[in-house]
Amino acid sequence: MNRLIDKLAILTICTIGLLLTDSFTAPVITVLAAITVSAAVQLLTGTLAAYVLIGASTFLCGFFPLFFCTMPLMLYDALWEKKWWLILPAATIAFKLEVLSPNQLLITAAAAAVAYIIYTRISGLEKTVEKLTQLRDEVTGKNRQLSEQNIRLAHAQDNEIHLATMKERNRIAREIHDNVGHLLTRSILQSGALIVINKDEQLKEPLESLRFTLDSAMTSIRESVHGLHDDSIDLKKVICDSISTVDSRFTVELDCDVSNTMPGNIKLCIIGIVKEGLSNAAKHSNGDRISIIVREHPAFYQLVMEDNGSCTVIKESGIGLKNMTDRAEALKGRITFTPSPNGFRIFLSIPKT
Repeated sequence: MNRLIDKLAILTICTIGLLLTDSFTAPVITVLAAITVSAAVQLLTGTLAAYVLIGASTFLCGFFPLFFCTMPLMLYDALWEKKWWLILPAATIAFKLEVLSPNQLLITAAAAAVAYIIYTRISGLEKTVEKLTQLRDEVTGKNRQLSEQNIRLAHAQDNEIHLATMKERNRIAREIHDNVGHLLTRSILQSGALIVINKDEQLKEPLESLRFTLDSAMTSIRESVHGLHDDSIDLKKVICDSISTVDSRFTVELDCDVSNTMPGNIKLCIIGIVKEGLSNAAKHSNGDRISIIVREHPAFYQLVMEDNGSCTVIKESGIGLKNMTDRAEALKGRITFTPSPNGFRIFLSIPKT
């Protein structure tokens, strides 16, 4: 729109020079031709056709001198096309320069100067706007990268906190087991010995009560230790550590999406099967990729492990497959092994209780 307004201003100045002609028809035809050419150039901007139109219209000045009065409009278009030299054919007016009056030449020169000034100002403004837009886009991109980096840092911090919590729980469980557990075990043995050697009937019942209390405390301690140990197992980290043992040979893709409330025995079952599956793949698979998917569904947990090696049949049920089957059955789960020319697949599902 701005370009059209600029052209209208330039054309207005050119029209003043055309009005100095005695004829009425020639100026009208010249203005209409200039408008048509300029509009076509703007529609075809950046193409060879636009360049040809500008060059041809300027070349016509040697045959139709009055058309030279509209050359500022062609100059403006040539400047926008970054090819100002397209108006050089207008020099053919030199052969018929006497047809135009000095006033017309002066007005044409003034219009050309105005066209150049307008182009310089507008192009400079557009360059400034382009730079500002580019700067805004860069700032937006940097802000997006910074936001993504902050999210990654937050996730990394959460993971560090989670790992630290798991380590602390494991440490507490180990200390309870090593210290309190051993003390309670010794106390239970001592109370048992006292019961055996006791001859006083009045002390028999209190000693039995003491032993029962110690047994209950030991049971409670065991449950707490097992609970802390189960909670301290980071399923994804343990699987990643297991993957690191074969990543020199296989490209392993892990997709683990489970909650933190997964029971410890199920975690240990999945970890054991994944380790066994990786070991079997390293021994028997001729593939180079392994996919591991661990999912938690509303009613069951699921493990799908698959490699891209060629395996059409399971020749024998080895100890590894038997161990995986036993692990699944111990939790009332179901495990299947599917060989195919496209790879070997392990599918495990364990119901929630």
